[in-house]
Amino acid sequence: MTTTLHIGFLPLIDAAPLIVAAEMGFDRAEGIALDLRRAHSWSALRDMVSFGQVTAAQMLSAMPVATALGLGGAGAPLAAVAVLSTNGEVIGVSKAIAARMREAGHAFALNDPDAAGRALIAAARGPLRIAVPFPFSMHAELLYYWLTALGLPAPASVDIRTVPPPLMAAGLAAGELDAICVGEPWGSVAVETGAGALLLPGSAIWAGAPEKVLGVRADLADANPEPLRAAIRALWHAGQWLSDRQSRTTACELLAGSQYLDVPAEIIDRALSGHLTISGRGKSRHVPKFVDFSRYAPHAAHAAWIGERLAARLGLDRTAARTAAIATYRSDQNRDVLQAIPGYRERETAPDRFFDGQELGLATSD
Repeated sequence: MTTTLHIGFLPLIDAAPLIVAAEMGFDRAEGIALDLRRAHSWSALRDMVSFGQVTAAQMLSAMPVATALGLGGAGAPLAAVAVLSTNGEVIGVSKAIAARMREAGHAFALNDPDAAGRALIAAARGPLRIAVPFPFSMHAELLYYWLTALGLPAPASVDIRTVPPPLMAAGLAAGELDAICVGEPWGSVAVETGAGALLLPGSAIWAGAPEKVLGVRADLADANPEPLRAAIRALWHAGQWLSDRQSRTTACELLAGSQYLDVPAEIIDRALSGHLTISGRGKSRHVPKFVDFSRYAPHAAHAAWIGERLAARLGLDRTAARTAAIATYRSDQNRDVLQAIPGYRERETAPDRFFDGQELGLATSD
């Protein structure tokens, strides 16, 4: 008998493994059916999982950690049982900021975070007003790390605003925001609508940052039922399929559907190919490995980094935060499921290093 799993998602390219698993039949091959339910905010997704409206959901990688630290409201403890995507976010700027940066000689190369950050700071006419999709997100942590390393202590010296991804382009166009940090395709939508220009991919700050995870209630992860294990296997197959270049055209068409992203396939293709159009002038840049769907395992080191960053920023005990954070990333469970898949080989990855040369274990807040 097929078990139906209700799964929440937001319209972002990193929902691709969920959409592909459902549309290409990787779920049914594992004896389950993914019933995808679109939400409109990260807090709604978190609450849908906490209160049992869905079995699991696409989540920001920091969300289970923040919940474990008691941040962002009440709810059931959460666990990350798989990584859906690595990187895939962009930093974009308003037309006014972009114009001042060009006048000062910035070339928008998208591969020099040091130059891009210094040019952005110099172009500001006051505290930078920057939108992120959620206070506890990789978007926010990448921004804070990047700006602080360049001499602008963040978030203390910037005006951070929480804005749903589909509304960020309108915020730039209305002059209410100077910059955004958002998952695709919403940065490209800002370019397409003439609201702004792309400045930097998140991968330029930290290539390998876990962006989205599959989040469940911690008690479900503890129970480790077969349907959840089947979902992890289905997402692995979907990630394998997405990593094949020959799948890209079909993937763009699937994601573009009105029930999913509801954005033209051509715009989605920019993210999946890494060929980003950066401004209304039509200039483009190629960003190799802009988004990666082939890193599946939640890593304890990543959870620890997120926990320590949140603790340092919010005045919490770092050691306790690190321990609580690591407990939310179920690396052992994920590895146990994947290693049972015929032909599975654990992928070797380069050491985590930030744009300023700091390695992951050393790059904590002071």
